[in-house]
Amino acid sequence: AITQHSQSFYCFSSLVSSLCRPANKHKPWIETEYQGIVMENDNTVLLNPPLFALDKDAPLHYAGEICGFRVHNGPSGSGSVQFEAVVLDRSTGEGLVRSKEPLDCENQREHSFTIQAYDCGEGPDGVNSKKSHKATVHVRVNDVNEFSPVFVERRYEASVPEGRLFDRIVRVEALDADCSPQYSQICFYDIITPNVPFAIDNDGNIKNTEPLDSKRQRVFTFWVTAFDCGKNRAQADAQVVITVKPSCKPGWIGWTKRVEYTPGSGSIPLFPSLHLETCEETVWNIQATVELQTGHIGKGCDRDSYSDRSVRRLCGAVRGEVDLLPPPSPAANWTSALPTLPSSDSSLVFSFNGSNHVAVVPDSVVSALSGDHFTLQLWMRRGGANIQPATTQSRGSRKEEETIVCSTVKNDDSFSHYSLSVHGCRLSLFYWPDVSAARPVKFLWKLEQVCDSEWHHLSLSVQFPSVTLYVDGVTFDPALIHDNGAIPNPAPRQRMFIGASWEPEEKQKEILNNTIPEGKDAVKYVGGYHGLLSGVTVRPGSVEPHSVVECLYACREGLDFGDLETLGSGMKVHVNPSQSVLVLEGDDIESFNRAVQQVTYRNSLRFATPGVRPLKLTTSLRCFNEESCLSLKQLEGYLVVLQPDAPQISLSGVGPHLARPAPEFEGPRGVPLFPELRIVCSLTHAVNTAAQVMEGGALMSDAVAHTLDGCEVQPLGEELNPEREELLVDMDVVRERGLEIINTTAYIAITGAESISVYEDVLRSVHYRLAKGSARFERRFRLSCSEMNGRYTSNELTLEVNFLHSLDSLYQPSHLLASQQQFLHPSHHAGELSGHTLPNPHRNSVVPGAATVIIMVCVGFLVVMVILGVFRIRSIHRRIEGAGGEAKEGTSQWDDSALTIIVNPMESYESRMGISADTEGEGEEEEEEEEEVAESPEDASDDQRIIIKKEGRDGNARRY
Repeated sequence: AITQHSQSFYCFSSLVSSLCRPANKHKPWIETEYQGIVMENDNTVLLNPPLFALDKDAPLHYAGEICGFRVHNGPSGSGSVQFEAVVLDRSTGEGLVRSKEPLDCENQREHSFTIQAYDCGEGPDGVNSKKSHKATVHVRVNDVNEFSPVFVERRYEASVPEGRLFDRIVRVEALDADCSPQYSQICFYDIITPNVPFAIDNDGNIKNTEPLDSKRQRVFTFWVTAFDCGKNRAQADAQVVITVKPSCKPGWIGWTKRVEYTPGSGSIPLFPSLHLETCEETVWNIQATVELQTGHIGKGCDRDSYSDRSVRRLCGAVRGEVDLLPPPSPAANWTSALPTLPSSDSSLVFSFNGSNHVAVVPDSVVSALSGDHFTLQLWMRRGGANIQPATTQSRGSRKEEETIVCSTVKNDDSFSHYSLSVHGCRLSLFYWPDVSAARPVKFLWKLEQVCDSEWHHLSLSVQFPSVTLYVDGVTFDPALIHDNGAIPNPAPRQRMFIGASWEPEEKQKEILNNTIPEGKDAVKYVGGYHGLLSGVTVRPGSVEPHSVVECLYACREGLDFGDLETLGSGMKVHVNPSQSVLVLEGDDIESFNRAVQQVTYRNSLRFATPGVRPLKLTTSLRCFNEESCLSLKQLEGYLVVLQPDAPQISLSGVGPHLARPAPEFEGPRGVPLFPELRIVCSLTHAVNTAAQVMEGGALMSDAVAHTLDGCEVQPLGEELNPEREELLVDMDVVRERGLEIINTTAYIAITGAESISVYEDVLRSVHYRLAKGSARFERRFRLSCSEMNGRYTSNELTLEVNFLHSLDSLYQPSHLLASQQQFLHPSHHAGELSGHTLPNPHRNSVVPGAATVIIMVCVGFLVVMVILGVFRIRSIHRRIEGAGGEAKEGTSQWDDSALTIIVNPMESYESRMGISADTEGEGEEEEEEEEEVAESPEDASDDQRIIIKKEGRDGNARRY
């Protein structure tokens, strides 16, 4: 039985063991396709999706685990050799694909193979293992920038005609052995040889950046390099050789359209590298005309920026001119009806329409212009505001003369007559030395300046029978003509008209408001002027020297020629009077090119007017064969005058406050406002003596570059009250220097070009004076100066004048309470502060504005304190009397006869101010040393402190 039972147990154990053994029922599973990337310098393949093998037998040991991957050949049959797959984690089935050997993108960029997963089977030996299906793996090898560009050729050669710009002369090419577009493409080329007139684009195309000249350089050799997109430079640079082939195209070579000029740099060449190419054509005459257009600068060109009157003084002109067209004012109202136009300078421009605009100069002005020696000066521009160039008139279309000035003046016991007129391009002066006896004479000039519709200055010096005309500072000789035609009737009557002439005496009527009325009964005036006039002046007496006139009105800018001694044979240079046109003429090309390069622009003004000046060059050639002669087009450019450095005019030496006792302002000369004024200009430069001489030593404006031309002192706030206050100036200094002054209640204006030291002397002599008893509390003034006719201005210097008033004359409390408008006066005697300068304005000056209110409050507070103090003193006496009249030991009787109350409303004075008042005490004559005060001094402010001074019988003063 036992044996039988043992056999049965064994059979049961064997059955259980067979039933409990793990069974490998499922195959591993992987994706059907994988995409991989591997770098050339790496062997790990990055798969997408990641390599994982799954088995449904998991988590059974062995059956659910992955033991390996097998790589099979792909379509090319080489994938299994280069790649392998390994298991990273048997339980999760994670795997890794890697290359067995380095990969080369340049040899093979893509690889394909298949892969299978195997599980571990039924035991450690892999019995009965199962495999998955085959999955396809595509691997792309990523490139690494391991190669540098290499030029296809080491040397590139090309030839190009001269004188032209080309988009492409030659193309260089470089290649890169990298497999990817990123590293195999050439991103850009570069020319590494500096300063060559060529450029290269990213495709390797080389072009020239300027026209090439074979005469200057026949062959250009330079080096280029290339960079791939990984910034690897070419292993070896390539050489480029470009030969310039001579080609001939007639014209100017080296023309620069824009030329810059820095003010103060003297003369600069306009065409330093310009030369003419005639293509070996035989020419026997060359003419070049250079035109500089400056008509839009001021009145025709860059002249002095000072006013006409100041320039006359600086150039040494004789004084005494009379302004026939002054700015409209109550004293000069004959120009009030004339229309005016804005001007770039300070002068006033009057417009005349040729019909109903005329200015009638008063007889009081005309009477000062007698004599047959005089100088008439004016600025003239033919036409109106929108001017068109005058057209040449044909015969038969004769137009009436336009009269600029028509005048009859009294000379002792006779009358002389003259009229200045324009007709077409002619200027005429009709002169009758004696209307009752002598024969009239007409002087005639034919001038382009009369009809070119530009601003010109005319200066007519009459010293009969000699007449001299200056146009823009240049002399013109007249043709003398005896006139027998119709002339205005110069009746023996003194008068002068600007802008028209008059008809015979019997047809004259009165002119209303300087306008010729229209209608049947209107007064008719002949020869109306159509155009613009400015600065019309007449100065009787001797005529101006030529040097003075040239200094006054000659252009400070223009065209010039460098060195006439360097001109070759046969060369000619001509410059027009205004120096706006320069003509070169010659027959030799080389000499002509050297001459053109010496044409310069000069501007003698230190503060030249900035802006653009158009520039033109016109060339004409004459050849032996006229039919095939060259024709050159006109070149156009412009000259840019840069902004000059602005001078900084600084006013200093005057404190912001000026405090003086009021009696000083009431003296005969008052108090000087700016006794220590200093004027400094920040720009200083030496005068160019070579450029300052015109003729006779007349100075150019460089010599007066830092000359002030005006200063103004203006009271701030309300204007001066002429009955109570005034500003005084030393008129001797003003007259001695020839300055002009306008002294009104609103301002003092001192004008005229003079040195800084002269203006300092004049301004230091400005005094402020008050009438007796009219001192106010404070007054403020502002000072400013200008240079170059107001073009540059200084800082504004503000001065506050404080008046120190005595309190003695105003200590009447009832009066102060009744009238709050009275000013307080200082307690010091006038002799104590006379001539005393308070150096510290904050300590010794009165606070402006609200200070008046503060003083009134203090005075009122003082009265209350006095009343309260007296009241308390009386109360003390009453208490003492109520106690039986017994005084304490050691005290004396009260004596209020020496009671002094000192008020100190302002601690800012050097000495304390006090007021004393005698008060009579009542009651016992016993002194009390009670320190009872209306308010404690410690609690009171400095401006409200009350000091009670008590003096006993022993003469000792005590302060409470």
